[in-house]
Amino acid sequence: MTVHTGNEADLVAAGLVAAAMRHFGGPATIEGLRRESGGASRQTWSFDALLGGRRHELILRRDPPTAGGRERASATSLDRPTEFGVLRAAFNGGVRAPEVLFELSPEDGLGEAFVMRRVGGIAIARKLLRDPPYADARKKIARQLGEIVARIHAVDPASLPPLPHREAADQVAALRAALDSLDQPQPVFELALSWLDRRRPAPTARPLLVHGDFRTGNYLADESGVTAILDWEGAHLGDPIEDLGWVCVKSWRFGSIDKPAGGFGSRQELWSAYQSAGGIEVDPVRAHWWEMFGTVRWGVICLTQAWRHLSGSVKSMELASIGRRAVETEVDLLQLLKEAR
Repeated sequence: MTVHTGNEADLVAAGLVAAAMRHFGGPATIEGLRRESGGASRQTWSFDALLGGRRHELILRRDPPTAGGRERASATSLDRPTEFGVLRAAFNGGVRAPEVLFELSPEDGLGEAFVMRRVGGIAIARKLLRDPPYADARKKIARQLGEIVARIHAVDPASLPPLPHREAADQVAALRAALDSLDQPQPVFELALSWLDRRRPAPTARPLLVHGDFRTGNYLADESGVTAILDWEGAHLGDPIEDLGWVCVKSWRFGSIDKPAGGFGSRQELWSAYQSAGGIEVDPVRAHWWEMFGTVRWGVICLTQAWRHLSGSVKSMELASIGRRAVETEVDLLQLLKEAR
C-alpha cells in the first residue's frame, strides 16, 4: 500500500467526509486514509470513517484524475455507477463480494466513485500460493472458486443494471480489432484467432452474468480461503463458461502451472464444484475454447499495454514490463493449439 499525505489525499479526505456525513447522517472523521497499490485504471483507497463512536472500515473506488480530466477507460470497462449496481446485485444474490454502501455525488469533488465495506484478506498471489499461513486455504480455494462463480452466474439478470451482452463472436472480433490497431505482424496471435474464429461456440440460450475478470489476483483470501471477489468493471452478460476458462489461463497460476484452476487445483475440481453449486454442465471442449480465448486476450492486453508506453502516450515502466509477458502467452498458445489437435 502507499500512504499519501499531499494534496490528493486531502482532496479525497474532504470528499469522503462530506459523503459519509450525508450517508450516515452525522458528523464524520476520516482516519487511516491510504491509496492501495495497483489499480492503474481505477483508484482504490482504504480508510476508516468514525461516526458517533462507531468505526466503519471502508474502501473508496474511483476513477483516477488526470491533467486532462478522467483517464480514458477501456471500451469494455463499466463506469462506476454501473459497477456499483452490479456489486449490489451480486452481494444481495449471496456472492462473496464487498457490500456497497453509497455512491458519491458531483459536489464531493471526486468524480464517479462509490464506497463499500472493507473485507479482510490479501490478493497477492505469490503469498497465497506459497506462504505457510495459507497452507490449509490452498486445499480449498479451487473448489471455493467453482462454488462462488456458480453463485455469480445465478444472479438474477433482472436485478442488474443494463449491461453489455458479449458472445464468443463479439469477443473474437474485439480482439482482432485490437490486434489490427497495433499495425504489426503477430503470427502466433493471428493463428490462435483464426483457430478461435473457426471453432467458436454457439451463442448461449440464456445469457448470464459474467464477472469478466475472474482470476487469482482479483479476489481476497485469508487462512480460511476466499473472502471476496473484486474488480467487477468487466462484468457483462454472456457465456458463463468464459469465467471458467479465464481463471485457468496459465498466466493466472503464477508459477503453479500443474494446477490450472488459478494455481490451486485441477480443472475437474473447479468444474465439479461449479456444477455441484448449481452451475451449468461444463463441456470440456467449450471450456478449452474459452481458455484459449483467455490466453489470446491476455496476450493482446500485454501488447496494447506495451504500445501505450512505446507510443509515448503514457510513460510507464509497469506498462513496458507487462508488454514483455506477451511472449509467454505466445508459448502458452502454441501448447494449447497442440493439445487441441
